[in-house]
Amino acid sequence: METHTLETIYQARDYVRSKIHLQPRIGLILGSGLGGLADQVAHPTHLEYREIPHWPVSTVQGHSGRLVVGELEGKAVMVMQGRAHYYEGYTMAQVTFPIRVMQSLGVQILMVTNAAGAVNPAFEPGDVMLITDHINLIGMAGLNPLRGPNLDAFGERFPDMSQAYDRELMSHCRAVANEAGLTLREGVYICLAGPSFETPADLRFLRLIGADAVGMSTVPEVTVARHGGMRVLGLSGISNKANLDGNTLTTHEEVLQAGKILVPKLTALIRGVLQRIHV
Repeated sequence: METHTLETIYQARDYVRSKIHLQPRIGLILGSGLGGLADQVAHPTHLEYREIPHWPVSTVQGHSGRLVVGELEGKAVMVMQGRAHYYEGYTMAQVTFPIRVMQSLGVQILMVTNAAGAVNPAFEPGDVMLITDHINLIGMAGLNPLRGPNLDAFGERFPDMSQAYDRELMSHCRAVANEAGLTLREGVYICLAGPSFETPADLRFLRLIGADAVGMSTVPEVTVARHGGMRVLGLSGISNKANLDGNTLTTHEEVLQAGKILVPKLTALIRGVLQRIHV
């Protein structure tokens, strides 16, 4: 499906609403190997993606493929334990469909995580990077999730992206990291189509244009989130060093292994931010 209609979005919304007993105000998307945070949700209701009308089902190892609705730090949350990607064969409308459903359910804040490769040579595997901005390279090439008829019920035709990531949420995240003694990197995330990892020449180019970390997700979701007026916090778990010279191999297993190190850090940051926000 190239685009989604209000009818398909509302069908998914009504199904989810019929199964849950909370009004979630915060949405979380957990990337490759990072799904463990969903296990900490209190009083959870689990919905398999395949059960939800029109919801894309992830085919990637490390993405459990279920929605968890419950409480975290006393806040009603909707947690995506895994996501769909463009490289799996989905359209951008399908990849971002869950964001539309969240918006139609009244979710106001989106916290999005991903496993990302380092472009900045100073970054090490296991680092967490606060996303301060992104480069929508995939969108510049024509794969923008807002392509097609505008859904006026959610936002205007030409949304502003000058503050894609919420400054107050970023400030909370920095404060949490400081209090917990966690090193928090900051930088620009860039989204490519995938699924192949980048060549050394790719990485040198991405570094030249200002990227600090690279991945195959997040930017389409954030674009749709901002179109619908959601506030966004983005965190990248750095899974591998920048392979600028071509002397190392990058594997998905490496990404999943890094997730084991990253989950405790991301958990501390997200839970700390949740304690500080009021929705």
